[in-house]
Amino acid sequence: MTGGGGPVLEKRERMNYLSDFYGELLTPRQQQILDLYYNHDLSLGEISSETRISRQAAHDILKRSEGTLERLEGKLGLYRRFLRQQEELTAALTLLEEEKRQPGPESPALQEAIDRIRTLLE
Repeated sequence: MTGGGGPVLEKRERMNYLSDFYGELLTPRQQQILDLYYNHDLSLGEISSETRISRQAAHDILKRSEGTLERLEGKLGLYRRFLRQQEELTAALTLLEEEKRQPGPESPALQEAIDRIRTLLE
């Protein structure tokens, strides 16, 4: 799931996923700050102007929110489970596609399984 964009991109991707999984457990202000920083790519100064709070307050809210998301992931492990499922689905898809390339009659059930797994991975 992670690309070759380095640690900054990996953190951004991780925070976006953690926010997807646990964001509703944050306060509306925390959700807003995370969204502005990670999804809209605003700087702390820009967030400060947009939300009419100090740059330091934006920084503190951001760090506290990230910490909360990481603690929730540590306890619940939804993101870790999601990544493991993606890996398993990718492996299953590879096996099914290899099986489909074997000589013999084509199975509609095999194609349906491949299509379903592809849909899950999108």
